[in-house]
Amino acid sequence: MSSIQSNASNEAITPRAKDYAQWYLDVVKRGDLADYSAVRGCMVIKPHGYAIWEKLQRALDDRFKATGHVNAYFPLFIPLSFFSKEEEHAAGFAKECAVVTHHRLKAVDGKVVVDPESALEEPLVVRPTSETIIWNQYRNWIQSYRDLPILVNQWANVVRWEMRTRLFLRTAEFLWQEGHTAHATAEEAEAEKTQMVNVYAKFAREVMALPVVVGHKSPGERFAGALDTMTIEALMQDGKALQAGTSHFLGQNFAKSFDVQFTNKEGKQDYVWATSWGVSTRLMGALIMAHGDDNGLVLPPALAPIQVVMVPIYKSEEEHNAVLDKMYELKKALEAKGHSVEIDDRDTLRPGFKFAEWELKGVPVRLAMGPRDLQNGTVEVARRDTLEKISEPLEGLEDRIIGLLEDIQKNIYNKALAFRDASIRKVDTWEDFKVEIEKGGFLLCHWDGTAETEARIQEETKATIRCIPVDSAVCMEEGKCIYTGKPSHQRVLFARSY
Repeated sequence: MSSIQSNASNEAITPRAKDYAQWYLDVVKRGDLADYSAVRGCMVIKPHGYAIWEKLQRALDDRFKATGHVNAYFPLFIPLSFFSKEEEHAAGFAKECAVVTHHRLKAVDGKVVVDPESALEEPLVVRPTSETIIWNQYRNWIQSYRDLPILVNQWANVVRWEMRTRLFLRTAEFLWQEGHTAHATAEEAEAEKTQMVNVYAKFAREVMALPVVVGHKSPGERFAGALDTMTIEALMQDGKALQAGTSHFLGQNFAKSFDVQFTNKEGKQDYVWATSWGVSTRLMGALIMAHGDDNGLVLPPALAPIQVVMVPIYKSEEEHNAVLDKMYELKKALEAKGHSVEIDDRDTLRPGFKFAEWELKGVPVRLAMGPRDLQNGTVEVARRDTLEKISEPLEGLEDRIIGLLEDIQKNIYNKALAFRDASIRKVDTWEDFKVEIEKGGFLLCHWDGTAETEARIQEETKATIRCIPVDSAVCMEEGKCIYTGKPSHQRVLFARSY
C-alpha cells in the first residue's frame, strides 16, 4: 500500500537481558522511531515516531484545555540579561545554554564565515525553558486582579546543550510543552501545581498505560527557582526510574525578578504568584522502556498511530482481490468506530517479514487472511502484547476488535503495574541499601531531610531521591535515616535514574 513506508530492519533485536541500552537503541532505530542527526546531540524524529508523539500531544492538549488552559507561543531567543534577574534559575541552567552572539555570515575566499562586524549588542540565549521571556511579557499583561489568572501553555522546542545524549531520553534539542500560569494568591498557584501533576498522572496511567508515583521533589532535586516541585516517577524494565513530568510552584520569585505587580481586591499592590509545568519527548523513551519486549515496541492502543494492521495472504490474483475486498469492508467498519487501520498490501515482501515488522513497530492487533480463511469465514487475530494468535469468525469481528483493544490497553498497564509494585521495597539499613540498590527498583527509605545526606548517598551509590510520595499511608512513619541514623518522620523514594 502506498501509504506504508518503512525502513524497519528485520535484523534481530539485541535481547534486553544481554544489553538493555543496545536493546533500547535497536528498538528506536529499527522501529523507525528516530535517528541521529548531522548535528551532534540532536535527533531526527521519523514519521512513525512523530505520529506517536502527535497522538500523545493531542491527548495531553485536550486535557489542558479541559482545565481552562489556552495555547500561545513565545520567542525562541531570550536576552542574556533576563537570566541574570533570577539568580537560582540562571545558575541551574548556565552550563546547558547555547548562546547566539552574531546575526550575519559573509563569504571570504569561497568560504562562509561569521561576519565579525555583526556582533549582537546583547547575546541571545536559545531557550532552555521560557520562564524569563514569559514573565517579562506578563508584566505588560497584568495590572489588576481582574487580569488573573493567566493559564497559558506552549508547545515548543528547547535547547539544553547535553554532552551525553540518548535518543528521546536526553538530547541537545527536544520537543515539549511548558505551562506558565499567573495567579492572585499563593493558594491558587499551589492548587494549579497540584492539579497539573494529577493531570499528568491520569494521562500517564490511562493513555500511556504507565503506572507512576506522584510526589514532591526534595529541595536538592527541585526545578531551579521553584519553591516546590511535584513529579510523576515511572519505573523502567531495567529497574531505573524516569522522571516523566513535573509541576512547579514558583512562588513570587519570577514576579519579583521582572517586577510583575498587580492591584489586588483590597486595592493594594502585590506580586503575582506563579507556576510552571511540563513534559517532553522523553515520554517516548518511557513508552519504549516500560512496555517493549525482545521483539520491539509494544504500544498501548490509545497511542498507536495504527491500531490494527491487516496482511493479505494469497497465491493468485483472484485470491488477492477476494481477500482485499473483505479487508476493505472490515477496514471501513472499524474506521467508522474511530479506529485506525492499515492494509499492508505491499507485493515486494513476504507475509512473515511483514508480521515481524509490524511487531517491531508495536501495532496492537494484526489480522491475517487468506483464501481458506475467506472460505471458512474466519481470520487470524494476533495481539501484540501477549503474542497470542487465534482464529476468529469474521461475523461481528469489528465489535470484538474494539473489546480486544480495550483489553490490550488494560493488560499493558496491569503488567507494568505488577512489575513496578514488585520492585518497591522498604529498606532500613545502609548496608541493605547498598545491596538492594544494585538490584534496581524503588527503595522506600528513611532520610534525615538534609541536603548533605542526600548528596552523600548519591555520591556513594548513584541513587537519588526520586520523590517524597504523596501517599502518606505508605510513607508517614517514624524511623531513622538509613545513612546517618538521625530521626526521620517519613520514607522517601530512592532509585537510580535516567
